Amino acid sequence: MLAHVPNINDFVKAYSMLLKPNGIATFEFPHLLNLVNECQFDTIYHEHYSYLSLTVVRTIFEANGLAIFDVEELETHGGSLRVYAQRSDSGQQRETDAVRELESKERKSGISAIEFYQGFQGKAEKIKTDFISFLVSAKQQGKKVAAYGAVAKGNTIINYSGIRSDLLSYVADRNPAKQYTYMPGSRIPIADEDQLQLEKPDYVIILPWNLKVEVMSQLKYIERWGGRFVTAVPSLITA
Repeated sequence: MLAHVPNINDFVKAYSMLLKPNGIATFEFPHLLNLVNECQFDTIYHEHYSYLSLTVVRTIFEANGLAIFDVEELETHGGSLRVYAQRSDSGQQRETDAVRELESKERKSGISAIEFYQGFQGKAEKIKTDFISFLVSAKQQGKKVAAYGAVAKGNTIINYSGIRSDLLSYVADRNPAKQYTYMPGSRIPIADEDQLQLEKPDYVIILPWNLKVEVMSQLKYIERWGGRFVTAVPSLITA
């Protein structure tokens, strides 16, 4: 929940108060280094208050009574960190090499300098224009295009790109609570998954690209009619 709390200092301070003297707390959050390097701009939305690096998280923790002693790099959400922390005043765990190595990696990337972020907008605009160009080209060729996964990141790229139902006819989703409603802003209909088998689209855009492998396995049946998968972030890829 680290990226989801509006007052991150109060949140972290509470852990230093709740932990037993030798207790351990773990936190996971999307890694800012991956977000910028791969232009994962569609993970930037209202649910997230912070976009975090190990360097910043250590600073926040140290200011609020916690010390990081280990870190893991995960594939979750396009690249996340799992940090292990203890109370600064009583923890007994020794800091691992993984912490120092990842901090060095962030430092070498220039993550603390403004220059690291200056090309981000241009990359996001290229993703948008490539996505729009693909949809326009598909329509001109008479291809059927649908999407899968009525998720926040999908809604972000759809609205940023100005996509409407004339280019993307519907978004399929297994969640009954989302079916027969609309994507916010774009008003693109959300259908149940059976719609894919009924209409047999030529392309299915995977909006939760971080779950690409899982979704492609789940929807493998589209290959029976020659359907292909598409992801737009970090670049347009057709599989």
